Amino acid sequence: MGRLALFDLDGTLIDRQEAFNVAVVALCRTNSYGAEVERWMLTELADRANAADFVRLREVFGLDESAAQLWQAYVDRMAAAVTCRPAVLEGLAHLRAAAWTIGIVTNGASDIQRAKLAATGLADLVDGVAVSGDLEIRKPNLRLFELAAARCGMDLADGGWMVGDNPAGDIGGGDQARLCTIWLRGRPWPDYLPPAHHVVDDVTDAITILLNETSE
Repeated sequence: MGRLALFDLDGTLIDRQEAFNVAVVALCRTNSYGAEVERWMLTELADRANAADFVRLREVFGLDESAAQLWQAYVDRMAAAVTCRPAVLEGLAHLRAAAWTIGIVTNGASDIQRAKLAATGLADLVDGVAVSGDLEIRKPNLRLFELAAARCGMDLADGGWMVGDNPAGDIGGGDQARLCTIWLRGRPWPDYLPPAHHVVDDVTDAITILLNETSE
């Protein structure tokens, strides 16, 4: 089996929800938007956000700023708010030192996901990144996993691992890609999905499992 480790981003390597709340509040206060705009953003963008959402935001509330300006302001606020815990960064560094190839496969708009990677320092620790916005497809689509592996200079046929918190997108997608899987528990597990190879409470536990694979 190849030493390829693919990771999800939001909810796995970083806490998207905390950064999202901080970014929305900061954006609304900086632009003197009222509580109604803030509530709309916190509700409508809770799961994911892209540029088209800010076209809707501008239309709903008649905001002066262009949709492009609003989207860029949101991207900048998210990049400023998001963090990656030192233990996670250290764990990825240990994986690389143990000759693992590390990739990120994530749903989302390309510009905001890459802004998060740059802001947290994760961009310096991974070999390849595939974002759903690159191809306008989303996990669990096999093509996104294939792209992630290719950008890492690897082939899914050589095996590897997928680590993530989303049962269908990360674990189901990883299973379709014939990867071993590690699930970060939290979301409800659908009955139709086969079980993950490992279940953990924190991504650092997943990294420990991978490091133990190296030593076996």
